[in-house]
Amino acid sequence: MTGLHHTQAGRRRPGVPALLRAAGLASALALAASGALAADPAAKDAAAQKAKSPVASYLSGRMAQGAGDWGTAARHLTEALKADPGNVQLIRRTFLLQLGAGRYGEAIELARRLDQGGAESYLAGSLLVADAVKRGQAAEAAERLAKLPSDGLGQYISPLLTAWTRMAAGDRAGALAALEALDKAPGFAALRALQAGLVEDVGGNEAGARDWYAKAVEGGAPLRLTLLVGNFHARAGRAGEARAVYEAFLADNPGNASVEAALAELKSGAKPARMVADARDGLAEALFDVAGALHQENASEMALLYGRVSLHLRGDQPMARMMVADVLANRNRPDEALAEYRAITADPGLMWTVRLRQVDVLRRTDRAEEAAKLLEAMAAERPDRTDALVRLGDLRRGAAKHEAALAAYDRALQRVKAPRAVDWPLFYARAMALDELGRWPQAEADLMKALELNPDQPHLLNYLGYSWVDRNQNLDRAKAMIEKAVSLRPNDGYIMDSLGWAKFRMGDVEGAMQTLEKAVQLKPLDPTINDHLGDVYWAAGRHKEARFQWSRAAQHAQEAALKSAVEEKLRREVPARKTALHDGE
Repeated sequence: MTGLHHTQAGRRRPGVPALLRAAGLASALALAASGALAADPAAKDAAAQKAKSPVASYLSGRMAQGAGDWGTAARHLTEALKADPGNVQLIRRTFLLQLGAGRYGEAIELARRLDQGGAESYLAGSLLVADAVKRGQAAEAAERLAKLPSDGLGQYISPLLTAWTRMAAGDRAGALAALEALDKAPGFAALRALQAGLVEDVGGNEAGARDWYAKAVEGGAPLRLTLLVGNFHARAGRAGEARAVYEAFLADNPGNASVEAALAELKSGAKPARMVADARDGLAEALFDVAGALHQENASEMALLYGRVSLHLRGDQPMARMMVADVLANRNRPDEALAEYRAITADPGLMWTVRLRQVDVLRRTDRAEEAAKLLEAMAAERPDRTDALVRLGDLRRGAAKHEAALAAYDRALQRVKAPRAVDWPLFYARAMALDELGRWPQAEADLMKALELNPDQPHLLNYLGYSWVDRNQNLDRAKAMIEKAVSLRPNDGYIMDSLGWAKFRMGDVEGAMQTLEKAVQLKPLDPTINDHLGDVYWAAGRHKEARFQWSRAAQHAQEAALKSAVEEKLRREVPARKTALHDGE
């Protein structure tokens, strides 16, 4: 048996309202729409026939852009722009691509051309404001800021630009006043509180900073906020308050290397350096926070662009660079993503997470052995941690190397002296490897141990319950476990399927049919669910509908065993007593 589909929701940064996301995407000029050209054979032929013409450069640039290769697209469109230097739309598009590729000199030059030509571009204006702040030209920044439009992104970003431009000019009161505009935007209370705290902190008003930071963490603190507030208390000599902030985060996010490193520094008695020292750093922090929130809202293009502006202000921001790398990885630019990850060296705590992200990219690009080598090095480096070995086991299990996976999980469990609730995934993972190797009694024991550690984990309840059902074991208990899993995750099609299959195996054909029809609605193309529903339809005498479901299952099945079993049913029209199980992750 292989493992059931499962996901784990991570802790999210405070999101940006949908209005901000929509405004941001609109201002990005709908870059993704250019993908249509990439699939146009005529465009490719034209480019080939006119290899050195401006038209060829333009078409090549658009095709590269549609493929997500912004660096190549920027080079081609820059060539096209030489032949048509006054084309505002081409300037605008090339600017966005140069900025997205991290070519700041070229992007700034194009932003200035847009400004001089009177073309309105909020992002270009934002970059010019940021560049002026970086160069210490507060008056120039204020002058450029006055030209920016106040609609769209402006209503959300301009208060941040204004606040830090005023701080660059030494106007702390004016900076705080500028941030008040964020009170009108739903969902921006935490951002306003954090930025006000940073303004007061940079300005030397410790009492004011403390009050604003306290407001910022009221709804829970994500990683960056935790580090900033903990750093503030540690610098002020309030070790107890700093420790409380760090430990609160670790309670929800055990094993976070960055917070563990900050806590270790606190325990050593060393006074940490400021994380945000001046207006330049403050504006970089503000734009990173916006970029990170956009990233959480899946507005990846705008997240990348504002992340780049933030890094132009301050290149030594490891979390901002990691976010940019994450966006590139998600856009299927693995080499560029790896280059950004590998450029991060300034934060020893974050480096652990960064290397795990590199492993993910390497795995997705069929560089499993390179990923395994990195994980082995990490496991040797930190014998107190299990996560590198767990990732190694997952890597091997994903490649169907179940003995190697089991060996990695065993090594990880040797490091667990007294299992805690946070260790349930390790027992779960080893159970799946054991199950694949046909060692069900041992797998069952691991699943029971995992449930002992986390009795309300829906994926555990589902896996063990489904396994029992499929083996005709402990049916009443299995059904009760799956019903509990459904109550915890009512919109999970895989768990709903398990409940339907349990009802079928227990003779409740009508109940199974109703439940599996819900499961198919939730996961219409899943082959196992369609296969199960086909079996139930056949048992109910609805043979035409059964054949339809089996046909869908055969069409979408990737696992050879399932595909073969379903095709056999279609040939013989006799459903097997058992069917293949869900693929594991």
